Amino acid sequence: MNQKYLIRIAELECQLRQKDQQLSLVEETEAFLRSALARAEEKIEEDEREIEHLRAQIEKLRRMLFGTRSEKLRREVEQAEALLKQSEQDSDRYSGREDDPQVPRQLRQSRHRRPLPEHLPREINRLEPEESCCPECGGELDYLGEVSAEQLELVSSALKVIRTERVKKACPKCDCIVEAPAPSRPIERGIAGPGLLARVLTGKYCEHLPLYRQSEIFCPSGCRTEPCITLQLG
Repeated sequence: MNQKYLIRIAELECQLRQKDQQLSLVEETEAFLRSALARAEEKIEEDEREIEHLRAQIEKLRRMLFGTRSEKLRREVEQAEALLKQSEQDSDRYSGREDDPQVPRQLRQSRHRRPLPEHLPREINRLEPEESCCPECGGELDYLGEVSAEQLELVSSALKVIRTERVKKACPKCDCIVEAPAPSRPIERGIAGPGLLARVLTGKYCEHLPLYRQSEIFCPSGCRTEPCITLQLG
């Protein structure tokens, strides 16, 4: 074999090894980033739970403070409010939210998702906590609020929104907060339901229908499905 071809083959083999090394490095980096993201999300959720607990404490102290002139109780309320403010600021910095004191905190979310169109029909699933009484002290639970999440689903080729409302309750005695567990989803934190995902995958891989074309099909409903589905399918 010509020496020139041998040299060329050696060069290509060297380039192939370099590409393999680069690919391995990319895979390791991706695994590290996924792990770091999971840890960050756990930290954010932990911070949010702590913030909810502090809010419940402040509300309880305010009810106790109403109609009394106790200076000690007033200081406890002020200290709890200061701790809540610090916790919210720490959570904002950790999660990458802009810490602008002139903007309400709920408007400073960096990962805002476009709300699903209001005209779509909605199926509401209301989930109650499993606990009928406070798991810490056995006291009676009071209604505190709800944690809601929406999922876009396809039913008979028509889109609808499934809204899951998880009821939150608080114990007025010890400030323990309980809520119904979140139901599982085909893709964690994904907005698309199993029926919609199945239809999109069938269209893409069986009917060779690109995602942007499927997005145009769903466009009259007011939903921009292609960006979210593309990210979720990877």
